[in-house]
Amino acid sequence: MKRKAEEDPGQQSVTKKVAVEANGSRRFREGLLEQVDEYHKEYDASQPYKHGVIRGLLEPELLRKVRAEIQQNLSFTPKETDIYRIHQSGDLANLDGLDNSSLKLLPSLLALRDALYSPSFRGFLSSVTGAGPLSGKKTDMAINIYTPGCHLLCHDDVIGSRRVSYILYLTDPDRPWKPEWGGALRLYPTIVHEAEDGEKVKLPSPDSSVSIPPAFNQLSFFAVQPGESFHDVEEVYAHKSGSEEDVDESRVRMAISGWYHIPQEGEDGYVKGLEESLAERSSLQQLQSSGDQFNRPLLGMQTYQTVDNEEPESTAAVGTSRQSAQDEAPLSEDDLEFLLKYIAPTYLTPDTLESVSDTFFDECSICLGKFLSKRFSDSLKDYIIEQESQGLASTAHDIEHRTAWQVASPPHKHRFLYQQSFGANLKDEVEHSPIQDLLRTLLPSEAFRKWLQLATGMTLSSYDLCARRFRRGKDYTLATGYTGDESQLEIILAITSSRGWGGDDDLVAEEDTPSGEQSNGGKNGQAKDTTTTLENDAGEPSFGGYVAYMAGDDPDDESDDGAGSDGVEVPLDPSTGARASRPSGQKRKSDKADPAVYKATAEDEDDGVLFSMPACWNTLGIVLRDKGVMRFVKYVSQQAPGDRWDIVGEFGVVPDDDQEGGSDKARGVDIEHEESETEIESSEDDDGDP
Repeated sequence: MKRKAEEDPGQQSVTKKVAVEANGSRRFREGLLEQVDEYHKEYDASQPYKHGVIRGLLEPELLRKVRAEIQQNLSFTPKETDIYRIHQSGDLANLDGLDNSSLKLLPSLLALRDALYSPSFRGFLSSVTGAGPLSGKKTDMAINIYTPGCHLLCHDDVIGSRRVSYILYLTDPDRPWKPEWGGALRLYPTIVHEAEDGEKVKLPSPDSSVSIPPAFNQLSFFAVQPGESFHDVEEVYAHKSGSEEDVDESRVRMAISGWYHIPQEGEDGYVKGLEESLAERSSLQQLQSSGDQFNRPLLGMQTYQTVDNEEPESTAAVGTSRQSAQDEAPLSEDDLEFLLKYIAPTYLTPDTLESVSDTFFDECSICLGKFLSKRFSDSLKDYIIEQESQGLASTAHDIEHRTAWQVASPPHKHRFLYQQSFGANLKDEVEHSPIQDLLRTLLPSEAFRKWLQLATGMTLSSYDLCARRFRRGKDYTLATGYTGDESQLEIILAITSSRGWGGDDDLVAEEDTPSGEQSNGGKNGQAKDTTTTLENDAGEPSFGGYVAYMAGDDPDDESDDGAGSDGVEVPLDPSTGARASRPSGQKRKSDKADPAVYKATAEDEDDGVLFSMPACWNTLGIVLRDKGVMRFVKYVSQQAPGDRWDIVGEFGVVPDDDQEGGSDKARGVDIEHEESETEIESSEDDDGDP
């Protein structure tokens, strides 16, 4: 649709004036605006925080016309970040900028917009919520469409001058929405923690306590409260195979969502400087607050000891350069005997280790297929399949009391099940399992430390390990940047046993991939192209579950505020294989961009993905991560073929004085340097000597 000519951008639409001043109140259900006291009592008594639901808000015929105009005249952009996957329209607040021919196509939508921001309804909503005056000048709304696989993860909506959040549902009026289709607005209770400095910190519980399913002509709303108004939108679920419903066409969660803001200059209730002070309390600042000490799992680097539990005499004992790390810390016969219990023999041969080291030295990331030995990986797969067949309790409390798993929290940062190799949350009574073998025996061992040093040329000083299980329809990690001054070595041991994720068929099909082939579907580390839609090549929604490293803002650029609360944009969909997407010779631009603007990435554009790896089986990813690089695991869809499993490790790196700049950070996967990653696959199908 066309916008009006630039020469009269400030001209007010006559249609808007008439609608706001004369027709606003008559659009609503008869008698609604006189029911302030009734709705205020319901709002005031609601839990887990104050919220309201108004059913039958407007004239049904008006909303039917709005639906028709949207379906016939508006286009939607698929958008995906670490926090959501949706289809979104443009800003409806700017409808007045359209030319007259375009406005004629949207008369009902324009009337709805003006009714929602009319003085009469703003006064009604202000009285119901007790939130204070609401702006009619600053309108903020958009149409969001959730189809199967779409979702919005936990957040509190605290940005700038927002005062009240709302959702008006435009689902099919002739086919009522069923709660089992998902798409509900879910509210999270908060838990009060006391920080070390005595500050009271509110954080959301791992589980929501209120679920409000969509319904045509229903308005849900709540006052935006820092550290309080945590909520998400449940995934819209696809129909189950074999059900009477053959298609998902009816499962289209259409809604108009937006915010009412504090009064702007010139409006009644305007307070000078209030908007600036509210901006300081945004969700981004909360993510960096003293509440970090209540994150679970807590990070805790363990310092390496020598075999006899004494500190190394000097760092030179294991080398301070790539060459010395290989020459002075060889694998002994005892090391090899130990590692052969777990690692495929191919990766223990000098030739393979040299190849891995050379590749990693050049590219700072690598994927190793069929990493674990067949004997151990078979026992691990059997264990994981058995665990998934047993099912899990639905609440964090029950899971933690009945199983060896803990639940990561708070959910506005991450949620998954985890086990650690040490710490207060480690359960000593945990029964023996292959997961524990990896956590407590292989990965913390001096032998594995030596192997990893030989494979990367890094000198390692400390480690932190965590086994993770991401449940279908529940779990994820949101993007967080690495803040250390020195580069950090990270591993991801992918151990998802289920097939059909979209990437594992190309990446590591242990039974099917011929020896020596590149397991990412390409040659020389070049992964095949990724899709730019919300669906995979089979026309089904992607399952998520991939881990991605992405360029953040330049950590040395103080003018940048970091990632916006709308999340880190990702290409749709990077889950088709481990890869680094930056074109050769191209550097990441640090130009500051509006974090609320999203777009699908064209083939010739830098999509910011430095490294990605799908949910897959028996693959080790190794990445050297620099300051500012962001990492997340995409939400695992309920449609996924199974849970996503991995073991992650973070390793402290001794700075290399021989490197340019006196630090390994000159070599890391960062936002200024071109990198790619190659994949190598074991050619061994059974156990044997290296």
